[in-house]
Amino acid sequence: MRAVTVSVGFIPLVDAAPLIVAQEMGFAAEEGINLALKPAPSWSSLRDMLSFGQVEAAHMLSPLPVATALGLGGAGAKLSAVSVLSVNGNVIGVSNALAARLHDQGHDFGFNDAYKAGTALIAAAKGRLRIGVPFPFSMHAELLYYWLSALGLPAPQSVDIHTVPPPLMADAMEAGDIDAFCVGEPWGSQAVDNGVGQLLLPGSAIWSCAPEKVLAVRSDWAEQESALMGRLIRAVWRAGRWLGEPDSRMLTSELLSRPEYLDLPSDMLERALTGRLVIGPAGEERHVDGFVEFFKGAATFPWRSQAEWIGMQLATRMGLDQVMARSVAAGVFRSDLHRQALVGTTADLPGASSKVEGGLDAPMAVASEAGHLILGQNRFFDGRVFDPKGD
Repeated sequence: MRAVTVSVGFIPLVDAAPLIVAQEMGFAAEEGINLALKPAPSWSSLRDMLSFGQVEAAHMLSPLPVATALGLGGAGAKLSAVSVLSVNGNVIGVSNALAARLHDQGHDFGFNDAYKAGTALIAAAKGRLRIGVPFPFSMHAELLYYWLSALGLPAPQSVDIHTVPPPLMADAMEAGDIDAFCVGEPWGSQAVDNGVGQLLLPGSAIWSCAPEKVLAVRSDWAEQESALMGRLIRAVWRAGRWLGEPDSRMLTSELLSRPEYLDLPSDMLERALTGRLVIGPAGEERHVDGFVEFFKGAATFPWRSQAEWIGMQLATRMGLDQVMARSVAAGVFRSDLHRQALVGTTADLPGASSKVEGGLDAPMAVASEAGHLILGQNRFFDGRVFDPKGD
């Protein structure tokens, strides 16, 4: 059988790994498809590539399809998130000048306490903080706004947010355009390696189970090509399962390092995959358990409650009706299509499609199709919870 080619857009990031691995390790071929992977220079260009049919699927920021459904950020085709590609994987970094002030204040760069790091950052700021994020509607932005606002610095009102494509984040810091950033790996590590910044905190310290990237398709394509979409979901799910094995990390970093993908040293990429990050110029290392997850704890499942949380956050800062936004958002994360695609596989999917976000302080067994599913820790740094049934 001749393979059917599916065009898929991506941004050069470690969390594009499920797509790259699906193609390079033969998981796509097992489904009779060939992934034509097309890099994009920015999230806005990737969104447009998908919306206007230049690609059939895309590696996408989790809030972007929700924002599109709410009419934010310009017109575009209706998009559906049919899988989560990655959970967590972001870092917050600061310029050398800001890092020096933090050190002078006695901050220990412990890399695990969002309250301590955020309080120190606010105290060290001279004037309004200029913070780079890859896109206005991104988990990077939502984590920053949630974090800073909870610590008494209303965001985005009291900070200057700059949109910077991930590969250019280190350059923007070196040019003095930003004081800090929140970006996906390996671009935070590149700022450290280039000697222009230090890492302050992993995004997972703010929300330990944040859906970072999704597999997005046009909603009309999902309806018209349901069988092909199912093959794509299964291929990417199997790639995620492979990525979840510790023994996969070295080979994955070598695949990602290729010129057609990230074109960066494999040892830099392996840091994110292992969670062993170099945070400063002296080579100080911090280990973050589960820094980026591709499979463990139903990481691939597009929970409607995650979408509702995103919808509520967007509505709050954009002045939209929260009830409407949450309802619209819930329809963007297509847990139903994800379930349908994985029928007949060994996937142990959760029995529900929604859950309390922020409610797990430790791993917990939950009802699932095979009865073996354990969800990982899911908490916000300030202890708040989001209950889609009660909020």
